Amino acid sequence: MNLNLADAVTIATAVRAQQVSAVEVAIATLDRITARNSALNCFTTVTTETALADAAKIDRAIASGQDPGVLAGVPFAVKNLFDIAGITTLAGSKINADNPPASRDATAIARLKQAGAILVGALNMDEYAYGFVTENSHYGATRNPHDTNRIAGGSSGGSAAAVAGGMVPLTLGSDTNGSIRVPAALCGVYGLKPTYGRLSRAGAFLFASSFDHIGTFTRSVRDAAIAFDVLQGWDSRDPVCTQRSPVETLHVASLQPDNIDGLRIAIAEDYFRTGAEPEALAAVERVAQVLGATQYVTIPEAHRARAAAFVITACEGANLHLANLRSRLEDFDPATRDRFLAGAMIPASWYIQAQRFRRWFRDRVRAIFQHVDLILAPTTPCVAPFIGQQTIQLDGREILVRPHLGLFTQPLSFIGLPVLSVPIARSNGLPLGVQLIAAPYNEGKILQVAAMLEAEGVIAASVVD
Repeated sequence: MNLNLADAVTIATAVRAQQVSAVEVAIATLDRITARNSALNCFTTVTTETALADAAKIDRAIASGQDPGVLAGVPFAVKNLFDIAGITTLAGSKINADNPPASRDATAIARLKQAGAILVGALNMDEYAYGFVTENSHYGATRNPHDTNRIAGGSSGGSAAAVAGGMVPLTLGSDTNGSIRVPAALCGVYGLKPTYGRLSRAGAFLFASSFDHIGTFTRSVRDAAIAFDVLQGWDSRDPVCTQRSPVETLHVASLQPDNIDGLRIAIAEDYFRTGAEPEALAAVERVAQVLGATQYVTIPEAHRARAAAFVITACEGANLHLANLRSRLEDFDPATRDRFLAGAMIPASWYIQAQRFRRWFRDRVRAIFQHVDLILAPTTPCVAPFIGQQTIQLDGREILVRPHLGLFTQPLSFIGLPVLSVPIARSNGLPLGVQLIAAPYNEGKILQVAAMLEAEGVIAASVVD
């Protein structure tokens, strides 16, 4: 078994069957991180001692006949905005480095550990999750494993690159305007942003509370499903966490990948078919062809949804950091600082109007899902730009890289829809992703369709060995 390429389910199955020990997996993972991290700059912290100790506990549990959990021995890492007991939560910032260590693990970390997974470290990100590039002025740029001269995307760039770079099979990230989906697409892995409130954010340093989701990066659809199943469940520590009962999705992703008869699948047009490179649109058409999707739908006023998302996130983010903007302005990453300052000066009337529009837009999109079950759209308008690249040419226009990588993701997280960015199998060329979008709480439908596409060889994670 090549641990650099294996998915989480394969590793857990081997550990549970005692074909390999959890300690052996942990050692191999830590060695891989040592060998690769200097080139990619994914990890800001490696939890070597606790990882080895936790792996030993898994082996002892198996030896004594206890159930070690469905993710027994699976190494995972988290974006460094998740609380890890005993470690200071950086959230990509210099300012947070002065904070005391976290007293307990974030709920998501605790749930993965309860399932037998082994935490091996924390991962680089854009400061305070405000960005799409993970070019962090404090901790350096995370590099794309497929071309280290290019960005990994952001803000969860370290999380995506660690999976694509063969260091860990599973990572956690957060998504405000596309911070899971964008790096997943650019690095060629699966990136799941569930329904807003479906997974607990307790113990995660938030950016814009009315937008923020947590989610996963994985090497397979079944890994996305099993991690989602483990992470579900109400949590009193997160006031927006749903009290809906958890719904198992692994059986859908593993046992019924071709049973999509009756699902109504459409392609997003208009806004989602402009401003993108031809290869990004061709990726959507390829998925649509395999699924037999010929219907097109228009998501109305998507461009205004994106504009409103900019207003709300800038306001909420700036408000969270007002005290430090007044007292420690020069300690911010310049790219983050300038946008927070702009957000602090947005009139309250703009914010209120953006929230009013948000409700209108949500109702219009819900009406679309009365007639379709799934919508297809590009994840990003292009492949990964180069590190330091300021502009890109799209649709005959020169536009800024940083804000426009979220062109197709922002209107969807704006109203909390569940979305999976799936990596298109490409024998040549850099990775691209396609978004599978559903109505709230329909993650199972998304994973079912993704499993069918994976079985057909249309989508596959691209991991650098």
